[in-house]
Amino acid sequence: MSEALRHALLGSLSHERASGYELARRLERTLWRYAWHAQYSQIRPELDQMAIDGLITVVATGARRRRTYSITRAGQAELHRWLRNPPAKFVARSEFVLRLFLMSTLDPADARTLLAPIADESAQELERLRAAVVSAEALADAGAPLSFDRLAAEFSLRSVQAIHDWAMWALAELDR
Repeated sequence: MSEALRHALLGSLSHERASGYELARRLERTLWRYAWHAQYSQIRPELDQMAIDGLITVVATGARRRRTYSITRAGQAELHRWLRNPPAKFVARSEFVLRLFLMSTLDPADARTLLAPIADESAQELERLRAAVVSAEALADAGAPLSFDRLAAEFSLRSVQAIHDWAMWALAELDR
């Protein structure tokens, strides 16, 4: 089982109870593009194992054996242990960045056809992220402490901004 998936699920459940399907949708909306990707077929067995390990508990069973999970005190402790003990070296795997490294094997015209959509899509994503941040800030209670969701949203926003800036720079370099 994936340690990162386990902790992504614990973190999500620390905010709100959810079914496996709801967790999959929540991760899809918040983490897939920027931090973590998992299929429902991966999530379901991990939830079963987490329940066996006492990190979560089933708090309701609905139609078609739909189970709603809640994090336990042991789950909260495990999430906090994991967060407080980061790896000595962070390793990021990104197919996108791998493609960037290998793009030098293409001629400039082919590289341009790959870069232009990155510039366009990142511009659209920036608009979407900015709107989401503005919306979240409008819904936040005045004087409330900065939420961790907001911190993650800001990281995503700045990451996409960096990708956009890089794509625009790379296109300009190809035109030189």
